[in-house]
Amino acid sequence: MGGVNNRVAVREFLISRRARITPAQAGLPGGTRRRVPGLRREEVAVLAGVSTEWYTRLEKGHIRDVSYDVLEAVARALRLDDEERIYLFDMARAARAETPGSSMRDCRAEAAAVAELPASVQWLLDSMTLSAAWVTSRHLDVLAVNPLGRALYSPLLESPHSFGPGAAGVHPNMARYHFLSPGARDFHGKWEATADVLVGLLRTEVGRAHCDQALHDLVAELSEASGEFRARWQAHHIVINYRGPKVFRHPFAGPLTLAYHAMHLPISVQEGQMMNVCTAEPGSADEERLRLLASWVAPSSAGQLR
Repeated sequence: MGGVNNRVAVREFLISRRARITPAQAGLPGGTRRRVPGLRREEVAVLAGVSTEWYTRLEKGHIRDVSYDVLEAVARALRLDDEERIYLFDMARAARAETPGSSMRDCRAEAAAVAELPASVQWLLDSMTLSAAWVTSRHLDVLAVNPLGRALYSPLLESPHSFGPGAAGVHPNMARYHFLSPGARDFHGKWEATADVLVGLLRTEVGRAHCDQALHDLVAELSEASGEFRARWQAHHIVINYRGPKVFRHPFAGPLTLAYHAMHLPISVQEGQMMNVCTAEPGSADEERLRLLASWVAPSSAGQLR
């Protein structure tokens, strides 16, 4: 599973990034008989200081034995930003983990690393009384939430579209809700921008987690069910760290514009999840609406996701 998907991801990513750079941007003559919108393979090879044959092989997805120095040169030639560069290196690390005899061992180690959240995580969430806070997995499953987060995201947490089939349906999933629920476009004031971020986060995690079949299954499910998801997935947009405003049209509190931050939350030596926090400017109308939401949900609902 992993090797084929990894090679396809590498190939599509490099082709998409090569296509967006014009010869003029790269300081090369454009010519009049170009059959591709961006750079040719041989032009990327020249810019990276490698042979055309070598770069062609890399663009076919053979990344496992490529040195980090050469990957850096390719990243510079393709003008990758910091997040795209990290994604390229993550795919190289995933490919190296697929050497003969190691793939199954690595997958078992990764599966063993999945653990329940310690009770102290819920204590931490519940202590954040003026912020909506929740913890998500790399699948974008909501694993825990505080009362204010429960109130803010009640349309998502209570929607049947947030839950997948079988074992995949234990936790509500932010991407499922966003792309499968008709109500998501009303709830999210900037649906398109949020869609870009969610797909970018999943694309980044697929580059890292070569053993995660559930993650691949989620992508396949959403690609089949949603043309909006499928188009974004094929664009290879990468999101690793995200912060910024989030706009909601809440069915109880009305319009809300909140500041959003995400941060890594270590759970064990091998595993980490994401802590997500939305808060409002002190003294603003949005803060008053958050206080209203906080009073709307009883404290006993903390952590209850379904």
